[in-house]
Amino acid sequence: MLEVSGAAIFAVIFVVVAIVLVVAGVKVVPQGNEYTVERFGRYTRTIPPGLHLIVPMVDRIGAQMNMMEQVLDVPTQEVITKDNAMVSVDGVVFYQILDAAQAAYEVRQLELATLNLTMTNIRTVMGSMDLDELLSKRDEINARLLTVVDEATGPWGVKVTRIEIKDIAPPRDLVDAMARQMKAEREKRASILEAEGERAAEILRAEGEKQAAILQAEGRREAAFRDAEAREREAEAEAKATAMVSEAIARGDVQAVNYFVAQRYVEALTEIGKAPNEKVLFLPIEATGVLGAIGGITELTRKAGSGGGGTPRPPAGGTSGTSAPRPANPVPRTAPPSA
Repeated sequence: MLEVSGAAIFAVIFVVVAIVLVVAGVKVVPQGNEYTVERFGRYTRTIPPGLHLIVPMVDRIGAQMNMMEQVLDVPTQEVITKDNAMVSVDGVVFYQILDAAQAAYEVRQLELATLNLTMTNIRTVMGSMDLDELLSKRDEINARLLTVVDEATGPWGVKVTRIEIKDIAPPRDLVDAMARQMKAEREKRASILEAEGERAAEILRAEGEKQAAILQAEGRREAAFRDAEAREREAEAEAKATAMVSEAIARGDVQAVNYFVAQRYVEALTEIGKAPNEKVLFLPIEATGVLGAIGGITELTRKAGSGGGGTPRPPAGGTSGTSAPRPANPVPRTAPPSA
């Protein structure tokens, strides 16, 4: 057997020890992490991601801290609101370590401390609010929690970036009561809107009737004004005609009298023709008298057109220019009663 010399053994041991020391002194830090280095148990420095050398047997890696943003689930807990309503609340916390040394040496069990701090402040913040505020002001709750928790975790080298309340669950009976309240409120608003709609419709209807009445009154006023104007024009025309006839009579023209007699005669015939009494019979009327009256009117019109001069002419169909027409009066005769 070959004998191994002491020098060879020493060399082998030296090489092995050197390899072990090199391996112990070389440290590789992955991306997103930072390690703390302790020398004889005391913190000396923090090494970032990459390849680093430490003194073996003197330095050692203390804490390995994850520097990425992390999420922490807040378990469900019971919270009593300001109006003594019991609700179940859970949430989520987003945080990031900014200082590895502070996070490693300022607090023990960083995640547990952050979780308990968040749960405590959830009970504090939500316990000071009514149930309606909890359900309607979730953003305000998140902002208040973020401010309080971030301020408390600042000395630990931790930045709380976001706190979100995931679910707020009131008891079942309270949910049913809220549903009935919401239904009653909606029915109330529907009734109010319906009443307001009817009120607006009545107001518009009254306004329309008012405008219609105003327009009708204005129409009646305008019609009355037109009627009065027409009657005034008619009266003026009658006055002019009367004046003309009076002048003609004053000049000795008998045809003016014939004009008035013929006019009343024709009007009387018109009224008699309109009579609804079917039992009244009329005797024949003397045609020569009517023609004489009409002839007098024609002569009067001719003289008025020529300036009123000339000798009066006897009317057509008459016996004398000085005699007025002698209309036959209708003699009513009562019909024999029916059998």
